[in-house]
Amino acid sequence: MKKLIAFFFITMNIGLMQSQTYKEFVAKGDDCYKAKDYKGSVGYYEKAFKIEHKSSSDLYNGACAAALSNDEDKAFKWLDLAIDNGYENIAHIKIDSDLKALHDKKEWKVTIDKLQKRMDILSANYDKPLQKELLDIYTEDQGIRGDFMKIYKDPNSDKKKIDSIGKLMRKKDSINLIKVIKILGEKGWVGKDVVGAQANQTLFLVIQHSDLKYQQKYLPMMREAVKKGNANPGNLAYLEDRVALREGRRQIYGSQSSKNKTTNKLYISPMIDPDNVDKRRAEVGLGTMAEYAAKMNIDWNLEAYKKELPETEKLENIK
Repeated sequence: MKKLIAFFFITMNIGLMQSQTYKEFVAKGDDCYKAKDYKGSVGYYEKAFKIEHKSSSDLYNGACAAALSNDEDKAFKWLDLAIDNGYENIAHIKIDSDLKALHDKKEWKVTIDKLQKRMDILSANYDKPLQKELLDIYTEDQGIRGDFMKIYKDPNSDKKKIDSIGKLMRKKDSINLIKVIKILGEKGWVGKDVVGAQANQTLFLVIQHSDLKYQQKYLPMMREAVKKGNANPGNLAYLEDRVALREGRRQIYGSQSSKNKTTNKLYISPMIDPDNVDKRRAEVGLGTMAEYAAKMNIDWNLEAYKKELPETEKLENIK
């Protein structure tokens, strides 16, 4: 009888474990990371990776949490698995402040060398000078945004500090835009087969961070690039949404959010046909609205969202 009872509890525990899906564990790991509970985040990522470890982005995020919780062994293990599963963003990994604690470890050079060798193989036929130029622009674009967010989130930062870093970010954006406009004019929207995935994404990032007139000018070019396989359809969805809202129209994919100045809470900006947004998002390779909202720390309830639409449209002057 004792054996039967023991067997019952073992099978019950297995059933409970299986009821927790990979995505749920990753989502909880992400929530803990945002709450700066890095140890808790590592615990959830570890449970997720026991189910599978195929997503390079999830493995990378788990490694970041591990590095911040001083669990160097897991950090390097998961970085190694991320590279094995296709992680390519060598420009980002070098500037990611989450991994700064790993830089003086001997394993760091091994990790970077492994990624560099992988990139050298992949980039054998790339336009190397153009790739380097775009990766340098990427580092500038993302580096200054990382600095901005640190100051913005720091409770000790005052308006003067935030305004100062914001001014510097805008200056760098304008310089990067000049460089990217020149590339687009001479080379067109070059694909990842020419410069690699990260350098290719740099074109989108710089246009996404530019003024509306430039977004309007290069949106048709990006649409054509997506048709030819030279740009990411998910990135295009973000640009489509940003342009739509800036022009006073509803967004399509629900990728943009705003802050209610009265309640100080983030909300998903007005979109067309909310009932079918997940279908539209799936068509361009984006996750569900619920998953996206959770990452943004926004409560997502479709029916509540639809009821609040008239009010949010007034807040954003949607026609």
